[in-house]
Amino acid sequence: MIVLKAAQEKVLSALQVVAGIVERRHTLPILANVLIRKTDGSVEFTTSDLEIQVRTAAQLDGDDGNYAVTVGAKKLIDILKSLPSDQLVSLTANQAKLTLQAGKSRFTLQTLPAEDFPLVQEAVDFGPAFSVPQKTLKSLIGQVHFSMAVHDIRYYLNGILFVAEGKTLTLVATDGHRLALAQATLEVEMPKQEVILPRKTVLELQRLLKDDPKGAEEEQQIEMRFAGNQAKFNFGGLEFVTKLVEGKFPDYNRVIPKNHKNHITLGRATLLSSLQRAAILTSEKFKGVRLNVSPGALGIASSNAEQEEAKEELEIDYGGDAFEIGFNVGYLMDVLANMSQDMVTVSLHDSNSSALITNPEIEGFKYVVMPMRI
Repeated sequence: MIVLKAAQEKVLSALQVVAGIVERRHTLPILANVLIRKTDGSVEFTTSDLEIQVRTAAQLDGDDGNYAVTVGAKKLIDILKSLPSDQLVSLTANQAKLTLQAGKSRFTLQTLPAEDFPLVQEAVDFGPAFSVPQKTLKSLIGQVHFSMAVHDIRYYLNGILFVAEGKTLTLVATDGHRLALAQATLEVEMPKQEVILPRKTVLELQRLLKDDPKGAEEEQQIEMRFAGNQAKFNFGGLEFVTKLVEGKFPDYNRVIPKNHKNHITLGRATLLSSLQRAAILTSEKFKGVRLNVSPGALGIASSNAEQEEAKEELEIDYGGDAFEIGFNVGYLMDVLANMSQDMVTVSLHDSNSSALITNPEIEGFKYVVMPMRI
């Protein structure tokens, strides 16, 4: 039976959408496979890692009838990538094997039964659906993702908090040393729902979400639904289901400073390049930089165990208090590198209080970074 017959680029693009979550090494060999389910002219591709499941469908030619099988996802993609994009590709099922043919190339691949593929049980208690443009969610994730913890024993920090309430969608990420928050307006009123999306889910969504193509008249939307232990996203012909991180996320409102009196607004790129230069003389173990704030000037200094020192000075429009404060330079560079706007505002209180970084052009973005002793 010919399962599918189409141009290489059409088959490859459908497979690449679902293959991002596939692990090369897994205790269950079948999880390295993609489930291919054919229903007459429609072919559905599904992958899972037991925590996340991604599914998409494509209209591809082939024989009539229904058929389902699983085959190695990465192998299939590698073969397709090696072929010309306009090459006609066919997948034919023969007993426990699949044969891929393209021109004079022929590959015979082992399969595993479709009924053994562990599909994620979908939750029954999903809340109301709501939508935002894909580019909006991609931008929100881009503004906060770098503040997620990595392999923290406080597992609820290894992800992003999504809060839908009223007409606001809020995303928050923190690793305990810094916190990033970004907000967007929803078109519908929502009852309060809070979920923590795992790190892998966040990075996969970031990969899959698209900015609107040039000349597109309508914004491409993403529909979201949250349940007690699951979140579900539908966008661009794709269904994405993920387990959630259980646990109580820290009260982010208490972390965000409300009444800092000293504000410095300056060029983002200028500040970033000064910090990058100062960071050269920090060590892997100690990433500290000192900021000397005084009327009209911002001094940036770093040093290391070899007694080497870097000093930078920036002219600033500032008439507030003079003091010195230390930060992990990586935390400052992360936020500046993930912004695209020209200006940034740094609000400070004194040398012992956390700094608040905001973006004059983006309402609803806040980044809090704790000071460090230097």
